[in-house]
Amino acid sequence: MGIRTALAASALLACAAASAPALAGDTVEIGVIKKSDLSVVQKLLYPKTGETEVSILAGWMPFDPLVTTPNLQIGINQHFSESASLSVQVGGGYGLKTARYNELEGPAYGVAPYAFRYLASAVVGAEWAPIYAKMRLGPKTIVHHDVYGAARVGASLEQSVIPGGGLTVAPTVQLGIGARFFAKPGLAVRFEVNDALMVENRKLTDDWHFKQNAGVQLGVSVFPGVGKEGR
Repeated sequence: MGIRTALAASALLACAAASAPALAGDTVEIGVIKKSDLSVVQKLLYPKTGETEVSILAGWMPFDPLVTTPNLQIGINQHFSESASLSVQVGGGYGLKTARYNELEGPAYGVAPYAFRYLASAVVGAEWAPIYAKMRLGPKTIVHHDVYGAARVGASLEQSVIPGGGLTVAPTVQLGIGARFFAKPGLAVRFEVNDALMVENRKLTDDWHFKQNAGVQLGVSVFPGVGKEGR
């Protein structure tokens, strides 16, 4: 029995030794994985592709030393992808004299500056949103948001603050940057900072004048095509 046990053990050891090179030979060398070969797939909780977005934004143009302007803007975006959309904004407001303007036209100076106030505008262009991210607010709240840049062209209607100073329709280029903070499927809080660059023809001086209307906008966006569970 001892001899048979020894022979069986020797046979098992021989088989193990023979199979070891065979297993090693089955290893496949795949080389070095390049960064370009890797991709991260992320399921968006609030997708925009194919959706129409309607925004109502309260605005304020506080940076003109002579006229301060509350306004209301309505925006429509057609999203062709998660990053690209066609953007339209129309709105109106009314420029009010600042304390500086009132001081200049008062008894101390007696000079009424030839300033123009914003009345209305309509612009169309493109938005590019390369960033979709999320941030933590508190221990249990996570907010999804995107960040976008906008370039739009159109026209603005403005009126002279001086009576009889005329109206002007000014070609307008509007550049902006903003963000959407998604509250739930189909609803987002939207914030934008923009600057409208205009060239105005002014009646009293009969010349062309360059003007900027820089402002901030805050409001809500709804996506009518999104159901309660999203897409």
